[in-house]
Amino acid sequence: MPAARRPAPLQQKKNAIVLGATLSRWTMSYFAAALIAFLAAELLMTLGYGYPSAPVESASTLVLVHLVVLGWLSLLMCGALFQFVPVLVARALYSDSLPLPTLVCLIVGLAALLLGFLQMDGFVSTVFAFFPAAAALLAIGFGLALWNLGRTLWAARPLPLPARFVVVGLCSLAATVTFGIIFTLVLRGVTDNPHLADVVANGVPLHAIAGLGGWLTFTAMGVSYRLLAMFMLAPDLDSSRSRAGFYSGTAALAVAIGGGVAAICFAASLTLALLAAGLLGLCALVLYGADMLRLYRARKRRVIELNSRMAAFAMAGLAASVILIVALAALGFFAQHVAATAFLVAFGWLSGLGLAKLYKITAFLTWLECYGPVLGKTATPRVQDLAVERRAIRWFFLYFCAVWAATAALLLEMPMAFQACAGLMLIASLGIIVQLVRIRRLLDVGVAMRLPPGIRMPQLLRCSVQHD
Repeated sequence: MPAARRPAPLQQKKNAIVLGATLSRWTMSYFAAALIAFLAAELLMTLGYGYPSAPVESASTLVLVHLVVLGWLSLLMCGALFQFVPVLVARALYSDSLPLPTLVCLIVGLAALLLGFLQMDGFVSTVFAFFPAAAALLAIGFGLALWNLGRTLWAARPLPLPARFVVVGLCSLAATVTFGIIFTLVLRGVTDNPHLADVVANGVPLHAIAGLGGWLTFTAMGVSYRLLAMFMLAPDLDSSRSRAGFYSGTAALAVAIGGGVAAICFAASLTLALLAAGLLGLCALVLYGADMLRLYRARKRRVIELNSRMAAFAMAGLAASVILIVALAALGFFAQHVAATAFLVAFGWLSGLGLAKLYKITAFLTWLECYGPVLGKTATPRVQDLAVERRAIRWFFLYFCAVWAATAALLLEMPMAFQACAGLMLIASLGIIVQLVRIRRLLDVGVAMRLPPGIRMPQLLRCSVQHD
Protein backbone atom coordinates (compact mmCIF):
# COMPACT_ATOMS: atom_id res chain seq x y z
CA MET A 1 0.00 0.00 0.00
CA PRO A 2 1.44 3.41 -0.90
CA ALA A 3 2.41 5.59 2.05
CA ALA A 4 -0.11 8.25 1.03
CA ARG A 5 -3.00 5.84 1.68
CA ARG A 6 -2.02 4.74 5.19
CA PRO A 7 -3.48 7.52 7.40
CA ALA A 8 -7.06 6.15 7.38
CA PRO A 9 -6.31 2.75 9.02
CA LEU A 10 -3.71 4.38 11.28
CA GLN A 11 -6.31 6.90 12.38
CA GLN A 12 -8.77 4.10 13.11
CA LYS A 13 -6.17 2.26 15.16
CA LYS A 14 -5.36 5.43 17.11
CA ASN A 15 -9.06 5.98 17.80
CA ALA A 16 -9.46 2.39 18.93
CA ILE A 17 -6.63 2.81 21.40
CA VAL A 18 -8.02 6.09 22.70
CA LEU A 19 -11.64 4.96 23.11
CA GLY A 20 -11.45 1.20 23.45
CA ALA A 21 -10.23 1.33 27.05
CA THR A 22 -13.01 3.72 28.02
CA LEU A 23 -15.94 2.28 26.09
CA SER A 24 -19.00 3.24 28.13
CA ARG A 25 -21.18 0.18 28.72
CA TRP A 26 -24.50 2.02 29.06
CA THR A 27 -24.19 4.81 26.50
CA MET A 28 -26.37 2.91 24.02
CA SER A 29 -29.05 2.51 26.71
CA TYR A 30 -29.07 6.27 27.23
CA PHE A 31 -29.38 6.79 23.49
CA ALA A 32 -32.25 4.29 23.21
CA ALA A 33 -34.20 5.87 26.09
CA ALA A 34 -33.59 9.32 24.62
CA LEU A 35 -34.83 8.28 21.18
CA ILE A 36 -38.00 6.77 22.65
CA ALA A 37 -38.72 10.09 24.38
CA PHE A 38 -37.96 11.93 21.13
CA LEU A 39 -40.43 9.83 19.15
CA ALA A 40 -43.06 10.20 21.87
CA ALA A 41 -42.71 14.00 21.79
CA GLU A 42 -43.00 14.10 18.00
CA LEU A 43 -46.06 11.83 18.12
CA LEU A 44 -47.74 14.09 20.68
CA MET A 45 -47.04 17.16 18.54
CA THR A 46 -48.45 15.36 15.50
CA LEU A 47 -51.64 14.61 17.45
CA GLY A 48 -52.00 18.25 18.48
CA TYR A 49 -51.03 17.78 22.13
CA GLY A 50 -49.60 20.87 23.81
CA TYR A 51 -48.63 24.11 22.11
CA PRO A 52 -49.83 25.52 19.70
CA SER A 53 -53.15 23.74 20.28
CA ALA A 54 -52.90 24.60 24.00
CA PRO A 55 -51.41 27.64 25.79
CA VAL A 56 -47.66 27.80 26.41
CA GLU A 57 -48.17 27.64 30.18
CA SER A 58 -50.61 24.67 30.05
CA ALA A 59 -49.84 21.35 31.70
CA SER A 60 -49.90 19.57 28.33
CA THR A 61 -47.24 21.93 26.95
CA LEU A 62 -45.13 21.38 30.07
CA VAL A 63 -45.36 17.63 29.50
CA LEU A 64 -44.13 18.11 25.95
CA VAL A 65 -41.33 20.51 26.90
CA HIS A 66 -39.91 18.28 29.63
CA LEU A 67 -40.24 15.17 27.49
CA VAL A 68 -38.01 16.87 24.92
CA VAL A 69 -35.56 18.64 27.23
CA LEU A 70 -35.18 15.95 29.91
CA GLY A 71 -36.22 12.76 28.13
CA TRP A 72 -34.59 13.38 24.76
CA LEU A 73 -31.87 16.01 24.94
CA SER A 74 -30.61 15.52 28.51
CA LEU A 75 -30.46 11.72 28.32
CA LEU A 76 -28.72 12.03 24.96
CA MET A 77 -26.19 14.47 26.40
CA CYS A 78 -25.52 12.40 29.51
CA GLY A 79 -24.93 9.26 27.45
CA ALA A 80 -22.58 11.13 25.13
CA LEU A 81 -20.65 12.70 28.01
CA PHE A 82 -20.09 9.39 29.78
CA GLN A 83 -18.42 8.21 26.58
CA PHE A 84 -16.60 11.34 25.44
CA VAL A 85 -15.53 13.23 28.57
CA PRO A 86 -12.79 10.60 29.01
CA VAL A 87 -11.77 11.32 25.41
CA LEU A 88 -11.67 15.07 26.04
CA VAL A 89 -9.32 14.69 29.01
CA ALA A 90 -7.50 11.42 28.09
CA ARG A 91 -8.50 9.85 31.40
CA ALA A 92 -10.85 7.01 32.31
CA LEU A 93 -14.31 7.77 33.65
CA TYR A 94 -14.31 8.02 37.45
CA SER A 95 -16.91 5.23 37.84
CA ASP A 96 -18.16 2.73 35.28
CA SER A 97 -20.87 1.50 37.65
CA LEU A 98 -22.68 4.82 38.31
CA PRO A 99 -24.17 5.42 34.81
CA LEU A 100 -26.75 2.62 35.22
CA PRO A 101 -28.32 3.83 38.52
CA THR A 102 -28.08 7.35 37.10
CA LEU A 103 -30.14 6.28 34.09
CA VAL A 104 -32.73 4.51 36.25
CA CYS A 105 -33.18 7.57 38.50
CA LEU A 106 -33.51 9.91 35.53
CA ILE A 107 -36.08 7.76 33.72
CA VAL A 108 -38.22 7.14 36.81
CA GLY A 109 -37.88 10.79 37.85
CA LEU A 110 -38.96 11.95 34.40
CA ALA A 111 -41.97 9.62 34.52
CA ALA A 112 -42.96 11.01 37.92
CA LEU A 113 -42.58 14.58 36.63
CA LEU A 114 -44.79 13.92 33.62
CA LEU A 115 -47.39 12.26 35.85
CA GLY A 116 -47.26 15.31 38.11
CA PHE A 117 -48.10 17.58 35.18
CA LEU A 118 -50.91 15.24 34.13
CA GLN A 119 -52.16 15.27 37.74
CA MET A 120 -52.11 19.07 37.68
CA ASP A 121 -54.20 18.92 34.50
CA GLY A 122 -56.72 16.57 36.11
CA PHE A 123 -55.81 13.70 33.79
CA VAL A 124 -54.38 11.64 36.69
CA SER A 125 -56.65 11.50 39.73
CA THR A 126 -54.42 9.80 42.31
CA VAL A 127 -53.29 11.85 45.30
CA PHE A 128 -49.70 10.60 45.18
CA ALA A 129 -47.18 13.45 45.45
CA PHE A 130 -45.54 13.03 42.05
CA PHE A 131 -43.72 16.38 42.01
CA PRO A 132 -41.67 15.85 45.21
CA ALA A 133 -40.82 12.31 44.09
CA ALA A 134 -39.75 13.63 40.68
CA ALA A 135 -37.64 16.37 42.26
CA ALA A 136 -35.87 13.86 44.51
CA LEU A 137 -35.24 11.29 41.78
CA LEU A 138 -34.06 13.80 39.19
CA ALA A 139 -31.84 15.49 41.76
CA ILE A 140 -30.28 12.13 42.64
CA GLY A 141 -29.88 11.15 38.97
CA PHE A 142 -28.30 14.38 37.83
CA GLY A 143 -26.31 14.54 41.07
CA LEU A 144 -24.76 11.16 40.28
CA ALA A 145 -23.97 12.33 36.75
CA LEU A 146 -22.39 15.55 38.05
CA TRP A 147 -20.35 13.63 40.62
CA ASN A 148 -19.10 11.07 38.09
CA LEU A 149 -18.24 13.57 35.37
CA GLY A 150 -17.01 16.18 37.84
CA ARG A 151 -14.56 13.79 39.49
CA THR A 152 -13.30 12.73 36.06
CA LEU A 153 -12.71 16.35 35.01
CA TRP A 154 -11.23 17.39 38.37
CA ALA A 155 -8.61 14.65 38.19
CA ALA A 156 -7.56 15.78 34.70
CA ARG A 157 -6.69 19.43 35.45
CA PRO A 158 -5.52 21.56 33.68
CA LEU A 159 -8.36 21.06 31.24
CA PRO A 160 -8.32 21.57 27.47
CA LEU A 161 -10.77 24.09 26.04
CA PRO A 162 -13.57 21.65 25.05
CA ALA A 163 -13.57 20.19 28.56
CA ARG A 164 -13.89 23.67 30.06
CA PHE A 165 -17.04 24.18 27.99
CA VAL A 166 -18.37 20.96 29.51
CA VAL A 167 -17.56 22.16 33.05
CA VAL A 168 -19.62 25.32 32.51
CA GLY A 169 -22.40 23.20 30.99
CA LEU A 170 -22.43 20.95 34.06
CA CYS A 171 -22.64 24.00 36.33
CA SER A 172 -25.61 25.14 34.26
CA LEU A 173 -27.17 21.70 34.71
CA ALA A 174 -26.83 22.12 38.48
CA ALA A 175 -28.55 25.51 38.20
CA THR A 176 -31.33 24.04 36.04
CA VAL A 177 -32.02 21.26 38.55
CA THR A 178 -31.95 23.78 41.41
CA PHE A 179 -34.55 25.93 39.67
CA GLY A 180 -36.70 22.84 39.14
CA ILE A 181 -36.50 21.90 42.82
CA ILE A 182 -37.42 25.45 43.86
CA PHE A 183 -40.45 25.41 41.55
CA THR A 184 -41.55 22.10 43.05
CA LEU A 185 -41.14 23.19 46.67
CA VAL A 186 -43.03 26.44 46.18
CA LEU A 187 -45.83 25.11 43.99
CA ARG A 188 -46.45 22.19 46.38
CA GLY A 189 -46.59 24.56 49.35
CA VAL A 190 -43.54 23.08 51.07
CA THR A 191 -42.05 26.57 51.53
CA ASP A 192 -43.41 30.09 51.45
CA ASN A 193 -40.04 31.89 51.43
CA PRO A 194 -40.71 35.20 49.63
CA HIS A 195 -37.46 35.13 47.65
CA LEU A 196 -38.17 31.61 46.39
CA ALA A 197 -41.73 32.62 45.56
CA ASP A 198 -40.37 35.54 43.52
CA VAL A 199 -38.01 33.17 41.69
CA VAL A 200 -40.96 30.93 40.79
CA ALA A 201 -43.02 33.90 39.62
CA ASN A 202 -40.29 35.44 37.46
CA GLY A 203 -37.62 32.78 36.98
CA VAL A 204 -39.00 30.65 34.14
CA PRO A 205 -36.76 32.43 31.58
CA LEU A 206 -33.73 31.76 33.80
CA HIS A 207 -34.69 28.08 34.08
CA ALA A 208 -34.92 27.89 30.27
CA ILE A 209 -31.62 29.73 29.75
CA ALA A 210 -29.80 27.49 32.21
CA GLY A 211 -31.20 24.36 30.54
CA LEU A 212 -31.30 25.11 26.82
CA GLY A 213 -28.53 27.70 26.79
CA GLY A 214 -26.07 26.48 29.40
CA TRP A 215 -26.50 22.77 29.95
CA LEU A 216 -27.41 21.74 26.41
CA THR A 217 -26.07 24.39 24.02
CA PHE A 218 -22.81 25.29 25.78
CA THR A 219 -22.00 21.63 26.40
CA ALA A 220 -22.80 20.76 22.79
CA MET A 221 -20.49 23.55 21.65
CA GLY A 222 -17.62 22.15 23.69
CA VAL A 223 -18.12 18.56 22.58
CA SER A 224 -18.46 19.63 18.94
CA TYR A 225 -15.01 21.23 19.04
CA ARG A 226 -13.53 17.80 19.72
CA LEU A 227 -15.85 15.53 17.75
CA LEU A 228 -15.81 17.57 14.55
CA ALA A 229 -12.02 17.83 14.69
CA MET A 230 -11.72 14.07 15.29
CA PHE A 231 -14.20 12.94 12.64
CA MET A 232 -13.01 15.39 9.95
CA LEU A 233 -9.30 14.99 10.77
CA ALA A 234 -9.02 18.71 11.52
CA PRO A 235 -6.61 20.33 14.00
CA ASP A 236 -7.86 20.96 17.53
CA LEU A 237 -8.66 24.62 18.16
CA ASP A 238 -7.45 26.51 21.23
CA SER A 239 -6.84 29.98 19.81
CA SER A 240 -7.43 33.37 21.37
CA ARG A 241 -10.71 33.57 19.45
CA SER A 242 -11.84 30.20 20.85
CA ARG A 243 -10.98 31.28 24.38
CA ALA A 244 -12.75 34.62 23.86
CA GLY A 245 -15.87 32.73 22.81
CA PHE A 246 -15.62 30.53 25.90
CA TYR A 247 -15.24 33.49 28.26
CA SER A 248 -18.03 35.43 26.56
CA GLY A 249 -20.40 32.48 26.82
CA THR A 250 -19.46 31.81 30.43
CA ALA A 251 -20.01 35.47 31.30
CA ALA A 252 -23.37 35.42 29.50
CA LEU A 253 -24.57 32.47 31.57
CA ALA A 254 -23.25 33.98 34.80
CA VAL A 255 -25.01 37.28 34.12
CA ALA A 256 -28.26 35.60 33.04
CA ILE A 257 -28.47 33.04 35.86
CA GLY A 258 -26.63 34.69 38.76
CA GLY A 259 -27.50 38.25 37.80
CA GLY A 260 -31.07 37.27 36.99
CA VAL A 261 -31.62 35.65 40.39
CA ALA A 262 -30.10 38.68 42.11
CA ALA A 263 -32.34 41.01 40.11
CA ILE A 264 -35.42 39.01 41.12
CA CYS A 265 -34.51 38.81 44.81
CA PHE A 266 -33.56 42.50 45.11
CA ALA A 267 -36.32 43.86 42.86
CA ALA A 268 -33.86 45.12 40.25
CA SER A 269 -34.31 45.05 36.47
CA LEU A 270 -34.39 41.48 35.18
CA THR A 271 -34.72 42.80 31.63
CA LEU A 272 -31.42 44.64 31.93
CA ALA A 273 -29.64 41.50 33.14
CA LEU A 274 -31.08 39.43 30.30
CA LEU A 275 -30.16 42.08 27.74
CA ALA A 276 -26.54 42.16 28.93
CA ALA A 277 -26.43 38.36 28.92
CA GLY A 278 -27.93 38.29 25.42
CA LEU A 279 -25.23 40.58 24.03
CA LEU A 280 -22.48 38.46 25.60
CA GLY A 281 -24.12 35.29 24.33
CA LEU A 282 -24.40 36.70 20.82
CA CYS A 283 -20.68 37.46 20.86
CA ALA A 284 -19.92 33.90 22.01
CA LEU A 285 -22.06 32.35 19.28
CA VAL A 286 -20.48 34.49 16.56
CA LEU A 287 -17.00 33.43 17.69
CA TYR A 288 -18.10 29.80 17.89
CA GLY A 289 -19.51 29.98 14.37
CA ALA A 290 -16.23 31.41 13.09
CA ASP A 291 -14.35 28.53 14.74
CA MET A 292 -16.63 25.93 13.18
CA LEU A 293 -16.05 27.43 9.74
CA ARG A 294 -12.33 27.25 10.40
CA LEU A 295 -12.62 23.57 11.34
CA TYR A 296 -14.46 22.74 8.13
CA ARG A 297 -11.91 24.63 6.03
CA ALA A 298 -8.88 23.14 7.81
CA ARG A 299 -10.03 19.52 7.63
CA LYS A 300 -7.76 16.90 6.08
CA ARG A 301 -10.70 14.72 5.08
CA ARG A 302 -11.72 16.54 1.91
CA VAL A 303 -14.94 14.58 1.31
CA ILE A 304 -16.70 14.82 4.64
CA GLU A 305 -19.08 12.17 5.91
CA LEU A 306 -22.83 12.52 6.33
CA ASN A 307 -22.65 13.29 10.05
CA SER A 308 -20.43 16.31 9.49
CA ARG A 309 -22.57 17.58 6.63
CA MET A 310 -25.72 17.28 8.75
CA ALA A 311 -23.94 18.94 11.67
CA ALA A 312 -23.51 21.92 9.35
CA PHE A 313 -27.30 21.94 8.85
CA ALA A 314 -27.75 21.94 12.63
CA MET A 315 -25.36 24.86 13.00
CA ALA A 316 -27.33 26.67 10.32
CA GLY A 317 -30.32 26.08 12.58
CA LEU A 318 -28.41 27.69 15.45
CA ALA A 319 -27.54 30.68 13.28
CA ALA A 320 -31.16 30.95 12.14
CA SER A 321 -32.28 30.83 15.78
CA VAL A 322 -29.98 33.72 16.68
CA ILE A 323 -31.12 35.78 13.69
CA LEU A 324 -34.77 35.06 14.50
CA ILE A 325 -34.35 36.06 18.16
CA VAL A 326 -32.58 39.31 17.25
CA ALA A 327 -35.13 40.18 14.57
CA LEU A 328 -38.14 39.46 16.76
CA ALA A 329 -36.65 41.37 19.68
CA ALA A 330 -35.90 44.38 17.45
CA LEU A 331 -39.47 44.34 16.12
CA GLY A 332 -41.00 43.89 19.56
CA PHE A 333 -42.54 40.47 18.78
CA PHE A 334 -40.19 38.18 20.73
CA ALA A 335 -42.58 37.51 23.63
CA GLN A 336 -45.32 36.61 21.15
CA HIS A 337 -43.13 34.09 19.30
CA VAL A 338 -40.86 32.78 22.07
CA ALA A 339 -42.26 29.27 21.55
CA ALA A 340 -41.23 29.29 17.87
CA THR A 341 -37.67 30.31 18.71
CA ALA A 342 -37.45 27.69 21.47
CA PHE A 343 -38.73 25.08 19.00
CA LEU A 344 -36.06 26.00 16.44
CA VAL A 345 -33.32 25.86 19.08
CA ALA A 346 -34.52 22.52 20.45
CA PHE A 347 -35.22 20.75 17.13
CA GLY A 348 -33.25 22.64 14.49
CA TRP A 349 -30.02 23.06 16.46
CA LEU A 350 -29.81 20.64 19.40
CA SER A 351 -31.85 17.74 18.01
CA GLY A 352 -30.36 18.15 14.55
CA LEU A 353 -26.83 18.04 15.93
CA GLY A 354 -27.75 15.14 18.20
CA LEU A 355 -29.15 13.03 15.36
CA ALA A 356 -26.18 13.84 13.11
CA LYS A 357 -23.64 12.85 15.75
CA LEU A 358 -25.66 9.79 16.80
CA TYR A 359 -25.31 8.47 13.27
CA LYS A 360 -21.52 8.60 13.51
CA ILE A 361 -21.17 7.73 17.19
CA THR A 362 -23.29 4.60 16.83
CA ALA A 363 -21.12 3.39 13.96
CA PHE A 364 -17.92 4.42 15.74
CA LEU A 365 -18.70 2.70 19.04
CA THR A 366 -20.00 -0.40 17.28
CA TRP A 367 -16.81 -0.58 15.23
CA LEU A 368 -14.67 -0.20 18.35
CA GLU A 369 -16.64 -2.85 20.18
CA CYS A 370 -16.60 -5.41 17.39
CA TYR A 371 -13.43 -4.79 15.42
CA GLY A 372 -11.10 -2.83 17.67
CA PRO A 373 -9.92 -5.96 19.54
CA VAL A 374 -9.00 -7.78 16.30
CA LEU A 375 -7.54 -4.83 14.41
CA GLY A 376 -4.33 -5.95 12.70
CA LYS A 377 -5.13 -9.63 13.29
CA THR A 378 -7.73 -10.11 10.55
CA ALA A 379 -9.48 -8.18 7.80
CA THR A 380 -11.93 -5.65 9.25
CA PRO A 381 -14.33 -3.12 7.70
CA ARG A 382 -13.86 0.61 8.05
CA VAL A 383 -16.12 2.64 10.33
CA GLN A 384 -17.94 4.08 7.31
CA ASP A 385 -18.59 0.55 6.01
CA LEU A 386 -21.06 0.01 8.84
CA ALA A 387 -23.49 2.56 7.38
CA VAL A 388 -25.00 3.40 3.99
CA GLU A 389 -25.06 7.18 3.75
CA ARG A 390 -27.02 7.42 0.51
CA ARG A 391 -29.92 5.66 2.23
CA ALA A 392 -29.81 7.76 5.40
CA ILE A 393 -29.35 11.18 3.81
CA ARG A 394 -32.93 11.44 2.57
CA TRP A 395 -34.24 11.02 6.13
CA PHE A 396 -31.95 13.76 7.42
CA PHE A 397 -33.04 16.11 4.64
CA LEU A 398 -36.69 15.37 5.39
CA TYR A 399 -36.12 16.01 9.09
CA PHE A 400 -34.46 19.41 8.66
CA CYS A 401 -36.96 20.56 6.03
CA ALA A 402 -39.83 19.54 8.31
CA VAL A 403 -38.32 21.42 11.26
CA TRP A 404 -37.90 24.61 9.26
CA ALA A 405 -41.44 24.33 7.91
CA ALA A 406 -42.80 23.67 11.41
CA THR A 407 -41.04 26.78 12.70
CA ALA A 408 -42.64 28.83 9.94
CA ALA A 409 -46.04 27.35 10.83
CA LEU A 410 -45.57 28.44 14.45
CA LEU A 411 -44.58 31.95 13.41
CA LEU A 412 -47.61 32.18 11.11
CA GLU A 413 -49.88 30.68 13.81
CA MET A 414 -50.99 27.72 11.67
CA PRO A 415 -51.48 24.82 14.12
CA MET A 416 -52.74 22.29 11.55
CA ALA A 417 -49.73 22.92 9.32
CA PHE A 418 -47.50 22.54 12.37
CA GLN A 419 -49.05 19.15 13.14
CA ALA A 420 -48.45 18.01 9.56
CA CYS A 421 -44.80 19.09 9.77
CA ALA A 422 -44.43 17.32 13.13
CA GLY A 423 -45.73 14.17 11.43
CA LEU A 424 -43.01 14.50 8.79
CA MET A 425 -40.44 14.96 11.57
CA LEU A 426 -41.70 11.75 13.16
CA ILE A 427 -41.41 9.83 9.88
CA ALA A 428 -37.90 11.17 9.28
CA SER A 429 -36.81 10.34 12.82
CA LEU A 430 -38.10 6.79 12.48
CA GLY A 431 -36.14 6.48 9.23
CA ILE A 432 -32.95 7.64 10.96
CA ILE A 433 -33.50 5.26 13.88
CA VAL A 434 -33.90 2.34 11.49
CA GLN A 435 -30.47 3.22 10.09
CA LEU A 436 -29.03 3.29 13.62
CA VAL A 437 -30.43 -0.16 14.34
CA ARG A 438 -29.01 -1.48 11.06
CA ILE A 439 -25.60 -0.12 12.09
CA ARG A 440 -25.82 -1.73 15.51
CA ARG A 441 -26.83 -5.09 14.02
CA LEU A 442 -24.07 -4.93 11.35
CA LEU A 443 -26.65 -5.42 8.59
CA ASP A 444 -24.74 -3.34 6.04
CA VAL A 445 -21.35 -5.00 6.60
CA GLY A 446 -20.28 -7.55 4.03
CA VAL A 447 -20.84 -11.15 5.19
CA ALA A 448 -17.16 -11.99 4.76
CA MET A 449 -16.04 -9.43 7.35
CA ARG A 450 -19.16 -9.09 9.50
CA LEU A 451 -18.14 -11.34 12.40
CA PRO A 452 -14.46 -12.33 12.50
CA PRO A 453 -13.57 -15.39 14.60
CA GLY A 454 -14.02 -14.70 18.30
CA ILE A 455 -16.34 -11.71 17.78
CA ARG A 456 -20.06 -11.87 18.59
CA MET A 457 -22.93 -9.67 17.51
CA PRO A 458 -23.10 -6.54 19.71
CA GLN A 459 -26.07 -6.05 22.01
CA LEU A 460 -28.44 -3.22 21.08
CA LEU A 461 -28.44 -1.53 24.49
CA ARG A 462 -25.05 -2.34 25.97
CA CYS A 463 -21.45 -1.97 24.85
CA SER A 464 -18.55 -4.15 25.88
CA VAL A 465 -15.00 -4.53 24.59
CA GLN A 466 -14.79 -8.02 23.16
CA HIS A 467 -11.68 -10.14 23.21
CA ASP A 468 -10.80 -13.13 21.09
